[in-house]
Amino acid sequence: MNLRDFLADLTSIRQRLHAMPEIGLAEFETSNLIAKCLSGWGLEVHRGFAKTGLVGRLQRGDSRRAIGFRADFDALPIAEETGLPYSSKNPGMMHACGHDGHTAMLLGAAWMLSQRSDLDGSVNFVFQPAEENYGGGKLMIEDGLFEAFSCDRIYAVHNLPGLSTGTFATRSGPITASVDVVKVVVHGKGGHGAMPAKTTDPVVAGASIVMALQTVLSRNIDAHDAAVITVGAFHAGGSSTIIPDTAVLEISMRALSPSTRTELRERVESIASMQAAAFGATTTFEWDLGYPVTINEKEATSLAEKVIVDRFGSERLLKLDTPQMFSEDFSFMLEKVPGAYVLIGNGDSAPLHSSSFDFNDELLEPGALLFHDLAVAHLQAKP
Repeated sequence: MNLRDFLADLTSIRQRLHAMPEIGLAEFETSNLIAKCLSGWGLEVHRGFAKTGLVGRLQRGDSRRAIGFRADFDALPIAEETGLPYSSKNPGMMHACGHDGHTAMLLGAAWMLSQRSDLDGSVNFVFQPAEENYGGGKLMIEDGLFEAFSCDRIYAVHNLPGLSTGTFATRSGPITASVDVVKVVVHGKGGHGAMPAKTTDPVVAGASIVMALQTVLSRNIDAHDAAVITVGAFHAGGSSTIIPDTAVLEISMRALSPSTRTELRERVESIASMQAAAFGATTTFEWDLGYPVTINEKEATSLAEKVIVDRFGSERLLKLDTPQMFSEDFSFMLEKVPGAYVLIGNGDSAPLHSSSFDFNDELLEPGALLFHDLAVAHLQAKP
């Protein structure tokens, strides 16, 4: 049951996953490889969740206690530029967020736990597609994930570049932000650039909206509550001599509490509508409501911290003072089951979502050990 005896195989699995990246809800080859590994180690394999998602179930004894672990396995539409011998074989796709590593860490834990005969309860290994685009976590829940596999607690681990290799970081409460996106179309009346008085200029109205939105965080959101509004795109017109009929703004919003998330959406709509009206223009909105705030449950977080300290020492645990502002669809699972999201340092690597990123294989051992120890601690705990 010594993980080090299996590390070479586990590294090979990780690098094989890296070479075969697939985009969300089309990860058929990836899903098949995971299923083959799990069934080969004697786990029950259940498929059909969110198209390519699957669950490996390990049942020992007759206890009703159950713990869940989640790993995402989708890639990104980015052309890889690492030059690695195991780099992507699928043009225009790569594992630029480390989901190949997350999957390998959880497979390592599944292998370790499958070797044990002293467990009493269930371990549910949830392998999730489409974290990057379609909210695969939510889709798996809608397909009956937790009705089929009840969990007392659920955990996920994600790598973080810039954090020392193998250092763990977490916190109770919010740990990553929500994200929502809206396309605002400003409708005016186009015309000749030499006769602006005969037009309703959506470009001017759009520019006013951009500037007015800067006041939301300084005047509407509590100074102690972090939030972000970004106007990432402003499209209008195609000529310096023509005033267009419309202008389009693409805006993203991030928040660290459900109430602030709601307030951001309300203020963006209100400000955009009123600013446009001041110039005689109107607005329409196309909302894409994204992922909720990822909120760690206190007791689940405490258990993770204890397991980390017991196994690796207190120097390998960083208790975060503030949450991260990126978003994570594990948040949907934490709305249904208490649990915790834990970060693990990828060292001095390229940033996530970059064409030169690679998951650090030195994390496979500590990541797998964390999942393993959490399972043992939960199943052996007194009711």
